[in-house]
Amino acid sequence: MVRIGIIVEGDCERIVLKSIAFRNYLALKKIELVDDIINMGGKGNLTQSSKRMLSQVQTLRDLGADHIVVLRDLDEPESLESVARIKAEIQRADNMSVCLAIQELEAWFLADSATLSILFNTAFYCEKPQIINKPAIHLSELRMTYIQRGISDKKGFASAMINNGFTIERAAVHPNCPSARYFLSTLQTIASATI
Repeated sequence: MVRIGIIVEGDCERIVLKSIAFRNYLALKKIELVDDIINMGGKGNLTQSSKRMLSQVQTLRDLGADHIVVLRDLDEPESLESVARIKAEIQRADNMSVCLAIQELEAWFLADSATLSILFNTAFYCEKPQIINKPAIHLSELRMTYIQRGISDKKGFASAMINNGFTIERAAVHPNCPSARYFLSTLQTIASATI
């Protein structure tokens, strides 16, 4: 079994990765978390110059992490240049993988038609979730359209997604959500390397 530490940009990522569904996925892949999901409280704390990032990486290593995975939002349209630039900004160390949610993690929510159909109380499908600029705002607009209530708290909405069945695996099945697939394949690669 491989032991990993996970560091995320913010609250919504932490909520998704603390979910029972994600823990079950890790167990199935024979991956053990060495500690709680570390929320860095903003992308600025993930950078090369961040002393906090160095400290958190060392803490996870001291707890026995074989590998560390960082998840952060790209916060812009995907291009080879933007992905390379953002990944280069993030503190890197041996046995560390950086995964980016294209645009924002909320694009993964848009890719989960089943959960959004429950929350919006109507059949829902988003054709291209990763090309929508500011998917969190788009979700709020959609929620207002379908149930006359926006999203005042992103953490609350992330919890509602989890409570209504959202999984990263479901988002990864969407044909136009490759960043969710990449995140899961990164975990699978880490697990396979230790067998």
